[in-house]
Amino acid sequence: MQQKFRPLIATSLAVAGIGLIASAFAQPAKADQWDKLTYLTIHERMIAGNKVLEPGTYVWKLLDSQSDRHIVQIFDKDQQHLEETILAIPNYRLEPTGNSRFSFWETPPGVPKAIRAWFYPGDNFGQEFKYPKKLIAQLASAVPVPVSESYREPEPAPAPSPAAAALAPAPQPEATEPTPAPEPQPAPEASNNAAPAPQDSTNTLPHTASNIPLIAFLGLASFGLAAMFSLAPKRR
Repeated sequence: MQQKFRPLIATSLAVAGIGLIASAFAQPAKADQWDKLTYLTIHERMIAGNKVLEPGTYVWKLLDSQSDRHIVQIFDKDQQHLEETILAIPNYRLEPTGNSRFSFWETPPGVPKAIRAWFYPGDNFGQEFKYPKKLIAQLASAVPVPVSESYREPEPAPAPSPAAAALAPAPQPEATEPTPAPEPQPAPEASNNAAPAPQDSTNTLPHTASNIPLIAFLGLASFGLAAMFSLAPKRR
């Protein structure tokens, strides 16, 4: 009886052993050699390219392209929504690791970490992302300025009482320097080209006229009268 069931028991044990060995080496399919598919779970906000990723699980993989192997796509957990597409540049590391590795850029306080490079397990070459200067500047300008707990607003100075104001000395006028007298200016020199004096516009004889014609006229008149008296008949 035992000999009859002995082959059946042996076959069952062999099948069970093969199943256990297969299940031991089987791993969840979370990555692929061609598109570098990788699941990344983050617990704080992070910057990837020009996108701020909120805490959660994301799928990272390369675009299915033969010509360019440095285009990274980031999807949500179910790969139903494309979060960001990043044009990366090659990055190199000396020692590959057995899991995915991420490095980060240094950012100002209060700004989320910015992912710098992504290396797939076993690869020497990875994907490097540019420093998002514009996005980090915008995020840094929106961060509130930290205020120390010991900071206190300065108290305003108390107003002086009327009695103190009355006893206060009156303000003295500030001494001012006397204004220097203006220096005398030299008198202007007389110009040789003086303008001629205006002439009177009344009708006067020119200065060149003389009394000679009048005297000659009187002399002729005297001779005429003398001739008339000499030719007149004498009375007896």
